[in-house]
Order: sequence, then structure tokens, then C-alpha cells
Amino acid sequence: MKKKLNATLSKTKFAGCPIVPVAANPGGTELSDAEPIGIQPLIDMLCSKTYLPSREPSGPLTFAVDHCFSIRGQGTIMTGTILSGSIAINDTVEIPSMKVTKKVKSMQMFKQPIEKASQGDRVGICVTQFDPKLLERGLVCSPSSVPTIIAGIIKVKRISHFKGSITSKSKFHMTIGHETVMGKLQVFGLPSTEKNEECNMFNFEQDYVYLDELIDLTKIGTEEADKHNKAVPQSSNTGLLSKSQWALIEFEKPVTCPENSLVIGSRLDTDIHLNKCRIAFHGKLLVPISDKAYTETILPKLKLYKIKSREGVVERMSDDYSVICRSLFKKETNVQNFVGLKVKLSTGEAGMIEGGFGQSGKVKIRIPSGLAKETVQLLSLTTKKKSGKGKGGASPTQELVPNEHGGPVKVFLHFKRYIYDTAKKMIQT
Repeated sequence: MKKKLNATLSKTKFAGCPIVPVAANPGGTELSDAEPIGIQPLIDMLCSKTYLPSREPSGPLTFAVDHCFSIRGQGTIMTGTILSGSIAINDTVEIPSMKVTKKVKSMQMFKQPIEKASQGDRVGICVTQFDPKLLERGLVCSPSSVPTIIAGIIKVKRISHFKGSITSKSKFHMTIGHETVMGKLQVFGLPSTEKNEECNMFNFEQDYVYLDELIDLTKIGTEEADKHNKAVPQSSNTGLLSKSQWALIEFEKPVTCPENSLVIGSRLDTDIHLNKCRIAFHGKLLVPISDKAYTETILPKLKLYKIKSREGVVERMSDDYSVICRSLFKKETNVQNFVGLKVKLSTGEAGMIEGGFGQSGKVKIRIPSGLAKETVQLLSLTTKKKSGKGKGGASPTQELVPNEHGGPVKVFLHFKRYIYDTAKKMIQT
């Protein structure tokens, strides 16, 4: 039985946990005199794994209220658990959801009056009178210590049992503490590296890559993950499977919560009669955002970029060091914004956009090292054919005809653009 249990738990977080066989009444009612088996070893094992948690009484108070009622002549009672900090009689506390402060009149713990309580204690706190229906559940804290946020950045992990897609710009039910509101998701991660180490911090100085979808990290190192990585093009915004992913959450309603709060994303509108997991992801709130103008003050600091790609075709060779390219830009595109960007030909040469050519979106590309002899020969084999005159005697158009070597020479342009950069600059490395 132990072997079967160990095999079952081997792929879970309970892998390697101790297993103690126990029988309170071996043989059932027929052998009522039999001695219990394994009770003392179970007690010894539980004692060996039990420890006193480290509690820190300093710092601002965060008190999670799970019940609230009033006593006539006394005040309003809030019962709950102190998550951080400490509290004493005559302290002033804030109820952020009501935007009011109250004075602590008395406290009890296990029906005994106390003067002070700290992190981890479960207490009942009596404060000056207010309507208990306005609170019910929520947070109480030291004045101005817990922000009311409208957005936040979280370190996020996907729930592997959730079978739906979790894409950027999609909306989920976001649960933080006792509150559940709708929120819009923006997924991003670190650029793929050889080390691919997990990172639990967030840094505004770090570059992050936009992700189209939240990836299941449990697939890393599996055959399915390898297939995914091979199928992802170099310019894709999905990226290689990474051990670190974050999300920018924009809430539809303000939420009161402390930093490092647990955030759970769900599809609570899924039919409960379906055999489906409704919890999609979870994460820790790393950067709470309370500034209403965060799109102008905070988001421009977030170095989140998308990989952009364009593809064109060499129309003709101007000389051994330059070519004319078409289809890289539309006619209405301001080509001047792209001057100086690096491009690469399908034949291997590296070049640079020198400027526009005519009014139809064509550009001239400079090849500093010159075109290879094979490329010159290939371009010379590419012919042009003239189409008939258009309506009103319009001038004939010119198109490239595929040559015997497989078609025209292509031009590739890759760059990254920071999505919150108001200047919309194009960056190449």
C-alpha cells in the first residue's frame, strides 16, 4: 500500500512525504480487544513535524475580519485574525472599505479580556459604534497602511487542470481576500535565456516580452513543451516556455488589499454542472497600483515590448551595394520612421533602410558589404513582365516573375516596440 501511495503522490507536491499506517481497531468489531496499531508512531511523527511559527509584532496592522456584529451599549465587535503587526486598546484603526477610522475600546481572546494582540492571534475587537452590515467581511488596518488599488502586477502561475485559454486582454473574475471583481489580463515574461532560471521579483528596469497567452509551466521539460518551442517562430510574441511569467491586472472596480496578497483568477460564469476546473491561475501581488492616472505615470515605466516583423521583396538591384524593395511597407506608411533600421535578405546579406523610393511605399536598402555574386546572379535572372494598359491609358505596372531558383529575394525586418512607450520607438539589438 505504501508503494502505491508513493507512486500516486510522486508527481504532486506531496512526493516523499512520510506515510504512517494506522488502525484504531484492527480486525473491526469482531476483535474488539485488539490493540490499536500505529497510534504512537503517528503522534511522534506529528510532533516531529510541528513547529512554532515565527511571528513579527512590528509593522502596520492588517486584521482580516470574518464576522461583524453590534452589542447595544458596548459598540461594534469585529472578529478575525491578525495577519501582520499588532494592536492594543486605545489604538486607532482604519476600515478602508468604509473610509473611516475607529478607536479600539476593548479586546477579547478565547472569552478573556486582553490589552494587546499580535500577528497570528485570533481576537474580537470592540470599536466605537457603526453599522455592522457595512462591513460583514473585509480588512481593518493601521491608518493609511493598506492601499485601495485599481491595477497591479502579479507573479502568475497557471492552474494545470484549467483547460481553457488564458490570453492577454481577456477578462477573468479576480479574487483578492474577501473581494471578487472583474479584471483584464496582460501577460508577459522574461526574454528566453539559456539558464531559464525562475525569478520571483519584479523590476521596472528589466525588459519583459509580451506574451499572447499564459503558459502552463508544468510542461517545461516535457515532450509537449519541446514540440511547442520548435513550433514557435523567432519573432513570435508567445515566446519559448519560460519559468517566470507576470501579469498586469486592471480591475473594473477598486480593491482594498495589502502588498503580497494572493490573487486568484477564475471563470466563475462557467456552468457548475460541467466537469471543468473554473480556477484558471493564481499569483502574488508584487506591485499595487492606486494612482488613477497610472496609464500616464506608471505604465510608461513598464518595459514591456512586442516583437514586430515585416517582410518584403527585392524588386531590382540598383547597384552592387543597394537594392529596391517593395511590399515591406504600405503606401500610406511614413517610411522616414524606419530609416536606419537593419534588415536581412533571404540570401543572407545584412542591410539597412536608406530611405523611401517613389510614392508607393518602396524603399532603398543599402548593403554595406555588397551583394554576393550568387545574389547578383539570382537578381539578374529575375525578369519583369509588363501588364496591359489600365483604364484611361494608365501606365503599365511591373511585377516580379519567379525565377528558376525558387522565386524573388525576400527582405526581412525585425524590431521590438515597447507597448507603453508614447513615442512608439522601434528598437533593434
